[in-house]
Amino acid sequence: MIEKNNKKTIRSWAFFDWANSAYNLVITSTIFPAYYTIITTTKEHGDQVTFFGRTFVNTSLSNYALSFAYLIMALALPILSSIADRRGNKKSFMKFFTYMGGLACMALYFFKLDTLEMSIIFFALAAMGYIGGVLFSNSYLPEIATEEHQDRVSAQGFSYGYIGSVLLQLICFLFVLKPEWFGITDASFPPRLSFLLVGVWWIAFSQIPFNVFPNGTPQVLKIKTNIIKDGFSELTKVWMQLKKIKRLKGFLFSFFFYSMGVQTIMLAAAGFAEKTLKLGTAKLIAVILIIQLVAIPGALLMSYLAKKIGNINILIMVVLVWIGCCVYGYYIINEYQFYSLAAIVGLIMGGIQSLSRSTYSKYLPLNTPDTTSFFSFYDVTEKLAIVIGLFSFAYIEDLTGNIRYSIIALASFFIIGLIFLLILRKNESKEIVKP
Repeated sequence: MIEKNNKKTIRSWAFFDWANSAYNLVITSTIFPAYYTIITTTKEHGDQVTFFGRTFVNTSLSNYALSFAYLIMALALPILSSIADRRGNKKSFMKFFTYMGGLACMALYFFKLDTLEMSIIFFALAAMGYIGGVLFSNSYLPEIATEEHQDRVSAQGFSYGYIGSVLLQLICFLFVLKPEWFGITDASFPPRLSFLLVGVWWIAFSQIPFNVFPNGTPQVLKIKTNIIKDGFSELTKVWMQLKKIKRLKGFLFSFFFYSMGVQTIMLAAAGFAEKTLKLGTAKLIAVILIIQLVAIPGALLMSYLAKKIGNINILIMVVLVWIGCCVYGYYIINEYQFYSLAAIVGLIMGGIQSLSRSTYSKYLPLNTPDTTSFFSFYDVTEKLAIVIGLFSFAYIEDLTGNIRYSIIALASFFIIGLIFLLILRKNESKEIVKP
């Protein structure tokens, strides 16, 4: 049994974000996308690459790979959460996915154009490791904090994540920008070293929560039941409960659609910037660092404002800004416009993720024992949204040959999410209930 609102426990939980956010920053947002786009763009083939005999646009291939990884995890999460709830071993799953993701990042050290196929596989495995670890980490939130503290604790986790990832990024930054300081002559070595360092960082700092968290309490009577069947029956059971909780159901519909936009932008923005503006690795890293630094006060600001005017009102405001960002992103033609867009995205990026997680946690039935199952449903919703978002983004680029059309198309997802949020706010005002 975990003592709620214990500072040591909360700090340890936040360190899991510190550990795995290095993956998000280096692999999905900065060095990997820039390195990948550069080495897969050649004079002979342009931005076309061959993957096991089939030709793709380079950025489409990486987005398809991420989409596939998220789809696999969306299908696996119900089964995994079912096992974790029954056997009380969700910390073991956190460890498994952390080690898988960390080792896959280390394997990207060997990524060169002639190892494209295997490197894309490791890229997908790293994403799967991140996804799985986050699921089981999120499921601890209602166990470590009471409802009135969950916004703050969720924001603290994201803040730790931003700080930790920026620290590692600065280390990688030195190798990428000043290789001569270290006697490095191979231009591909600094980014590949960065991938290796992400894996080491991820695994090393995850030991902090691993040493504090208990596994959980096994549900002895259900251990011998059919795990696969029970995994999806758990989702069905959660959905049946959701149908009776109108606020939670309404929020999830909104979350599903705006997550298509948010997560796709976060995963594809670096490739978009490199392809359309040719920023280069150095400028791209600097921009993403600014985003991360702005995101820290952004997440804390959103948490503060949510206490004043309510979670849903803040989410509505943030989604409106995201819609504006999509439209603005379509028209940007120089790096300074991208810098201004990046600053806005950074301010709202952490806030929407943090508030989404804590709002969902607040809407859960009181004293529910199966928090992992509920957060599995939350994660499956998010992962399916990412699959659709990334696949749409990649397909539109493949179809039109213009990645800008992919960006503007994301605005439609935000608009649908906004409509559901407005309906939710209207219904809540009738009930005179605030999250």
